[in-house]
Amino acid sequence: MNTERVERPDGRHSWLVAIAGAVAMVFTFGTPLSYGIFREPFSDAFGVAPLALSGVFAIMLFTFFIGSGLVGVFGTRLGTRSLLLACSLATGLLAPALYVAESVVGLVAVFATLGLALGTAFVVLASVVPRWFETRRGAATGLIFVGNGLGLAVLPPVWQFVLAELGVRAGFLLVMSLTTAAFLLAGLVCRRPPWAERSTASADELLAWLARLGATRTFRLLFVGIALSFAWYQLLAAYAVDLFADRGLTQAGASAAFGLIGGVSIISRIGGGYLADVVGSRRAFLASLVSAAAGIAVLFVSGAPTLPVAIFLIGLGLGGSATLYIPLVMTVYSPEKDTAVVGVFNVAIGVAALAMPPLGTATVAYTGSFTIAIVLTFGAALAGLWSTAVGTASPAGG
Repeated sequence: MNTERVERPDGRHSWLVAIAGAVAMVFTFGTPLSYGIFREPFSDAFGVAPLALSGVFAIMLFTFFIGSGLVGVFGTRLGTRSLLLACSLATGLLAPALYVAESVVGLVAVFATLGLALGTAFVVLASVVPRWFETRRGAATGLIFVGNGLGLAVLPPVWQFVLAELGVRAGFLLVMSLTTAAFLLAGLVCRRPPWAERSTASADELLAWLARLGATRTFRLLFVGIALSFAWYQLLAAYAVDLFADRGLTQAGASAAFGLIGGVSIISRIGGGYLADVVGSRRAFLASLVSAAAGIAVLFVSGAPTLPVAIFLIGLGLGGSATLYIPLVMTVYSPEKDTAVVGVFNVAIGVAALAMPPLGTATVAYTGSFTIAIVLTFGAALAGLWSTAVGTASPAGG
């Protein structure tokens, strides 16, 4: 077979890789950001207080973002296929784990490992799949993040259904088995393209590179900006289902409404990639944060007719920011260190993620209302917008 004829940028095999990556992406963000749905059934099944469970899920988000980010930074010499197959193996072993775990410690072990596996798959796919494209990179990135958005739309109601109908342990087994199959497919299909340069830096050289990055104002602002650009959604996910139920929806309807945010985000995940190809990833990313902030502001109005408007604007903002932050940082820093760059900013997201679930849960629990939680969510979106805008105002290298 003439490999050079088949495997070329933007070629047939490139799209096959993107499709396999999109399928696997469905199972990356969707599960860790469904933690608001897990809280009540897991509390009942394991006899653990909801606030303690919020700590467990915060640890899952920590390993999802920071643990996988470190794998991305220091695992650049590991093969893409090897990492994806390892993620498939991990989720396969975790699938029946809740039949064994009986305590908070056991839940921490399960969800910490799960977060690491899901996050590593995300980092690898998000950094490697776009390297298969040149002229259609924005569109291809949008495609794999459509899978990501589909997971945010589908998995919350799926989790709500399987936990209610099958129970916590059997429901977890089912969804994790599907996750394992998707990661296995990605591991068999997705690999780094033969023409893409890969960093051969040693651990010491990577540490020196990180030190140089940390010394620049651009990196510090962008690190904070990307962290806060996701912190608002992590906060929202902690109380959104309860908020929607408080506004008159049933529990199943509230879960579906939360999933609809991810469904709407598919529009901007597709359109955002094309928009970035036209106006640039920076402008498109900042416009997404403006949309998210506007949607969060609508949540201050408690009337039921405003809820669809809020969901629509938040969904557009979520999809655009989640899709475009990678093209954004890859235009600022060297694409040769693709996985390391994505990994570094995954760490930024993880720093915020560690605090957001307990903060969102505790704010609602101790104030008895959602107002302060919405204020914090709105403030995080605005701060992320400002810090990212300032941090990317002038180009930087590295």
